[in-house]
Amino acid sequence: MTAELARGQNHPLSQVRLEIRVSAGKPVVAVATLGDETGKVHGVEWVVHPGVPTLPGLEVSRQAAADHRLAVDLDAMPAAVHRVNVLLALPVGVGGPVNFGSLASPFVAVTGLDGAEIATYTITGLEAESAVVALELYRRQGAWKVRAVGQGYAGGLAELLTDQGLSQAYQLAAGINDAVAQGLARSVPAPPPRTADADRSRQAAASALGPDQSGSPYGAQGAQGAQSTQGAAGPYGASQNPQGPSGPGYPQGSTSGSPADPAAAQPTQAPSTGGPIDYSHPRRRNTAPPPPPTAPPAQPGQPARPVAGDATGWSMDERLYNQAWGMFEDLARAAAAYRSAVDFADTRMEKELDQVLSDPRSRIGGQGDAAREAAQAKYVQLVDQAREALDRDLAQLTAEAEVVEPALPAAFARWDNPVWHAYRVPMEMPMALRLGDLHLPESEPLRVPMLVRLPLERGLWIDSGRTSSSDGSFADSHELRRLAMESAVAHTARLLAVHPVGEFTVHVIDPAGSGARELTPLVQHGVLAGPPAVGAAGVAAVLGRLTERVDLVHMAVRGGAADSLPPGFDTSQQLLVVNDFPHGFDDRAVTQLRYLADEGPAVGVHLMMVADREDADGYGPLLDPLWRGLLRLTPVPDDHLADPWVGHAWTYEPALVPPGSQVLQQVLAQLAMARPKNT
Repeated sequence: MTAELARGQNHPLSQVRLEIRVSAGKPVVAVATLGDETGKVHGVEWVVHPGVPTLPGLEVSRQAAADHRLAVDLDAMPAAVHRVNVLLALPVGVGGPVNFGSLASPFVAVTGLDGAEIATYTITGLEAESAVVALELYRRQGAWKVRAVGQGYAGGLAELLTDQGLSQAYQLAAGINDAVAQGLARSVPAPPPRTADADRSRQAAASALGPDQSGSPYGAQGAQGAQSTQGAAGPYGASQNPQGPSGPGYPQGSTSGSPADPAAAQPTQAPSTGGPIDYSHPRRRNTAPPPPPTAPPAQPGQPARPVAGDATGWSMDERLYNQAWGMFEDLARAAAAYRSAVDFADTRMEKELDQVLSDPRSRIGGQGDAAREAAQAKYVQLVDQAREALDRDLAQLTAEAEVVEPALPAAFARWDNPVWHAYRVPMEMPMALRLGDLHLPESEPLRVPMLVRLPLERGLWIDSGRTSSSDGSFADSHELRRLAMESAVAHTARLLAVHPVGEFTVHVIDPAGSGARELTPLVQHGVLAGPPAVGAAGVAAVLGRLTERVDLVHMAVRGGAADSLPPGFDTSQQLLVVNDFPHGFDDRAVTQLRYLADEGPAVGVHLMMVADREDADGYGPLLDPLWRGLLRLTPVPDDHLADPWVGHAWTYEPALVPPGSQVLQQVLAQLAMARPKNT
């Protein structure tokens, strides 16, 4: 069971190989210091930071990010190390927040390599502080423990490091801040030249999206995120460190290579002979999936023409899913290479200008002017070369998107895709679901599908609060609540549409009836389990039934008696849509919602909240775990999905029904006709 620590509390660590996950909402710098028995840091070589991201037994992120993953191996720590302090600091000189008081409370979790949380800590009470000691791992009588610290410093990272006994604290803090401000810590090498064959063999990560929210745009599946690996994120979850293992908010994958590593995607050969037991099974797949279709040969000097489904997989849906993930990874790499090249050009020009200005003889006159013009010309040349390479990659990805989008099945397709006009209720569950689109500032016209694996591993939170829409548009609070509810209805209808009849049940709680207008399509077609619950009694009844269901299934599974559930027990996946939270919810209802968010997904009960987080501030930190456990989606375009792989902030666009379209009503009518009359 996870230990939720308060300030000053400690908890034993039963594992030595750990991950420390940080979620701060805005970019922060993660640093760790090693201390002796008294906690003193003996020198800069005892500090791991973005400029020096690894030390024996410890690794931190190379960049400032909203979500981090720190890798820790306590067995690899030098014998002289008795304490490991995890520090968080706001980057200086990058135009971001200047103190933690303007941010949501940072959240820190100590997990095993499997992602299971051992201890968590929400750092509350910070105001003017710009650096904080979040956690301390310490060795006591041969055993390691974790302590929640939460000690903030208004003087920033330099003051914090000074307090830990580091004599070079100010120089080191300045070096860290300079590296972050100049983008050096997040620079990544340009990807290797790609061939047509290499493009076609790329693999997408398995389901998780890290966001993280952390999250990795695809942060939904724990990216998720949520659940990201070294090669992909999730922009969603959650979730994450370019060097760390996968986790919530992004697709899960191996820590030994990128998600696109074909070797990691090959199924393991199971032995079928040579022993007293034959483990072969007629339906077990012990071979690699069939190769993807090959693209028609390109004309000399022309790029290869893309083909839909041009990725490995056992089915066309799996190939298209992997291809969409491959497009996401390619776009992330291309943008990262471009940004890195621009950073390099900036740094080089500044260095050359500094050299000119350092010599008094060249500050004035023709020699100085010529040197400055040469530096500027070199800068323009490097940026133009980087942009040319980016435009080439974007053109190829755009051509690929143009052939992939029309070929997507309903579960992966936008609502304006013609596939919906031929919709029929499916007989099998899909492998993934589209929640929207993703894009980057450098690739404004190009949209990549945001796909999350099914069944959902995290609930969804449709944010009805104020948001910084990426298109500069403004909507008042009433309009945002309406848009959020319309978005929730569209997501709910899609979930119903892509499941076979009877495999997905939807309940709705609308305490004040404020969402009645937006819920009309679902109610009129009779696709809900019952009328939306209103009033305190309705809220209590629905939450009580679903909580009891989760308890019952958990007990049956843990007791090894899953077949002994009551006759007539509904085994379908359950979705609870909650509108206008927290209005109309008492403390008991809030506790039940937290329980459903934490324990429900494991037994097929999922949560979709339509809420403004600021409205729930009255509950204090009680609800922080609830929001962290959900994948935040917005009803308007917003660049809130963090990609922990290369540090991108992806703009998310919701999957909404086009204005004036009747496709939603047509799909719901098909569902209503296919449902048994007694349901």
